[in-house]
Amino acid sequence: MSMAPQAEPAVVAPPAPGPKETDGRTRERPLALRLLARPEVGVFLGAVAVFVFFLIAAPTLRDGGSMATVLYQSSTIGIMALPVALLMIGGEFDLSAGVAVVTSALTAAMLSYQLTMNVWMGVIVALVVSLAVGAFNGWVLVKTGLPSFLVTLATFLVLQGVNLAVTKLVTGNVATDNISDMDGFDQAKALFASSFDVGGVEVKITVVWWLVFAALATWVLLRTKYGNWIFAVGGSQESARAVGVPVTFTKITLFMLVGFGAWFVGMHQLFSFNTVQSGEGVGQELIFIAAAVIGGCLLTGGYGSAIGPVFGAFMFGIVNQGIVFAGWNPDWFKAFLGVMLLGAVLINLYVRRAATRR
Repeated sequence: MSMAPQAEPAVVAPPAPGPKETDGRTRERPLALRLLARPEVGVFLGAVAVFVFFLIAAPTLRDGGSMATVLYQSSTIGIMALPVALLMIGGEFDLSAGVAVVTSALTAAMLSYQLTMNVWMGVIVALVVSLAVGAFNGWVLVKTGLPSFLVTLATFLVLQGVNLAVTKLVTGNVATDNISDMDGFDQAKALFASSFDVGGVEVKITVVWWLVFAALATWVLLRTKYGNWIFAVGGSQESARAVGVPVTFTKITLFMLVGFGAWFVGMHQLFSFNTVQSGEGVGQELIFIAAAVIGGCLLTGGYGSAIGPVFGAFMFGIVNQGIVFAGWNPDWFKAFLGVMLLGAVLINLYVRRAATRR
């Protein structure tokens, strides 16, 4: 009896490998979108565009000395824009930052001159006063729950009045006395207001401090626990407190950082010009805030970087000096800045939406 041959099972070839299916949540976004998600990318592109425009419109700007002037102008804004940006990432802003610069300079000048002290004593006391003003702003904000707009507006008005009234009372004038011949002046000037030569071009020391502070602020934001706290309290104060973030400490120290920046810029102004006008500083706080906003920081907090305000401050410097070198009417400067601010905000809004779109 013969047996029918059994059919061998058919060999099924494995399916050809195809693209891996994803549900959209694990798909890696393109590099371009990941770059656009960075808050400083939009302002970097804007700064490059403005720089190229003024290089063409104002050929004088191509000179090394002119660029040193632009960098100096940018650095005096940028040093203050950095702590203001950190504060904005933390969900607050400070309207007293401009007059606080003058308060610091007035304190150091009058204390040193009127009491015939070494200027370093005035510098140290001015630092204490500046940090105290920042701590006061932060303490009132966290204890009362008032908006930072109201708290710092009140501080702005108080400091503006005190600057004028105390200076007139102590010196009999609206400006402080010249302190250039006092002990310690040369050493303090070397730290806060000196210059150095680079290829025959005189560069102000504030440019170096600006870049150092920017690098330090970037490291703090991206590599430290304190940087995480800043983003957390800016994103949601209640959620941050629920996971153990010291909200009170973070808010107060952010305001104190603004005070430190005001002290440093105030010392630069004092040792650059040897005297201080008590009515200055009004309106500068808007420049600092605008540089941070142009740099990608949100007024609502929780978003931003330290590099963005560097480019924001550079845009201010290039526009300010570029208009002069181009021979245009400088009265258009503020109008140009307003257009630039609105344009930067709209571009940042578009960039964030494009970066988060699936």
